[in-house]
Amino acid sequence: MASREGSTFKRCGCRDEETGKALGVKCPKLKRSGGGWNPAHGAWAFQYELPLTLQGGRRQARRVGLASHDQAREGLDHVKALIGLAEKDPVVEAQIADLVQKALKQRRPLPEVEEVRRRVAMSVDVRTEPPTVAAWLAEWLDGKPDLAEGTRASYAGHIRKYLVPHLGRLRLDKLQARHVETMFAQIEEANTRILECRESDDPRVSASVRGQRVISLSTKHRIRATLRSALTDAVRNPEVAVTVNVASHARLPSCPRKKPLAWTPDRVRQWKADGTVPGEVMVWAPDQTRAFLEHAKKYRWLYPLFHLIAAKGLRRGEAVGLPWSNTRLTDGQVDIRIQVVQLAWETVTSTPKSAAGQRTITLDADTVRVLRAWKRFQNEARLKAGKEWVDSGLVFTRQDGSPWHPAQVSDWFLRISRAAGLPPITLHGLRHGAASLSLAAGTDVKVVSAELGHATTHFTQDTYQTVFPDVAKAAAEATAALLRGGPVRVKTQVP
Repeated sequence: MASREGSTFKRCGCRDEETGKALGVKCPKLKRSGGGWNPAHGAWAFQYELPLTLQGGRRQARRVGLASHDQAREGLDHVKALIGLAEKDPVVEAQIADLVQKALKQRRPLPEVEEVRRRVAMSVDVRTEPPTVAAWLAEWLDGKPDLAEGTRASYAGHIRKYLVPHLGRLRLDKLQARHVETMFAQIEEANTRILECRESDDPRVSASVRGQRVISLSTKHRIRATLRSALTDAVRNPEVAVTVNVASHARLPSCPRKKPLAWTPDRVRQWKADGTVPGEVMVWAPDQTRAFLEHAKKYRWLYPLFHLIAAKGLRRGEAVGLPWSNTRLTDGQVDIRIQVVQLAWETVTSTPKSAAGQRTITLDADTVRVLRAWKRFQNEARLKAGKEWVDSGLVFTRQDGSPWHPAQVSDWFLRISRAAGLPPITLHGLRHGAASLSLAAGTDVKVVSAELGHATTHFTQDTYQTVFPDVAKAAAEATAALLRGGPVRVKTQVP
């Protein structure tokens, strides 16, 4: 039996010619005639008496087939260093010994000393191997039953499309910031390939990337946010033995908030000339919004919905899912408590994900008149439809009373705006326009922020305060008037 100090030795597989017994360490070929070790014969090994099992059984660590005495000595010292981490705690000693024995039996490298030291310091069973990134992400998402469906779908998409393919095979405690940065570098390489293929003159090359989209910087930040959230929970979990959230240290270029730009006359002329859209988020000027709504009146089943979004800045899902039970026309108020979230083509009805999103908005007299007229029209349609009417209880419905699909509403918005000859914006741009108009009209930013469902007034003011050039110009002229000593006229209305 090996001693607790352990030993190194050299052995071979030769057998005695007469007895057939293995010679092992006694083979005369192991040494040269001069007494030194023969490097061409045999292999080195080490052995060490491990601490007792928890049941009191004896055992030893042994590794054979090493190329040199130095390797054998290093292996022995490694085992002794691992056992020493237990500081004579019999339970921890037994656990480390189990870990060593498993590695030797499976012919794997011995556990790293620092890794085991970290697990011992965290009072974690050292025998528990940390999960892979893929396994942890699956466990993490399954452990969040209260997530909003839209958020869950977003997390699942990030995990399935990016995090697992790039990082999933790594053990969680081995994940480093450089691995995360490499993932984003590979995503950017794919972006470059997609763009190059799209511009190719070869139809086969351009067709090879059809349906593939370029991953924006904002999407990369959301992917990192998903990983950061998962690793935050891993750091909190003592069984996982992760101490650093590497996603927080992975570098990404900053992603400034995309502020809306107004379609000014100069920008509209440029767009008509060559199709240039100057920004990712565009909003209409007040006269353009009026032109859209006037044209939308031809579409009786959609006009009231678009009017409400343009006037009060509801999100698409909030407008599509708005029930009559939350709409009080006598008081001129609407309670936003429900939204319809689109997941691929499927839809899910849920509550707004933030506390600020659950709010009450006040309707102006014009909007109340529009909704009263719409309610009368809808009631008449319900009576005509009889049993064919779908009683969804929603404010905005299709001709048979069934709900609108959010994507259908967006498609109709684009069709109507094109038919009106207006420069392009998204349906969400109509919400941006409502926010900008409210601030330009002099509405207190706290009121605007609350009615839009923003968490902070800073976000509202920073995003929308200076969208319309006429408002900024009026402020500039007011400042100049002070310098001239003339009367100050501050313009608070947008024509």
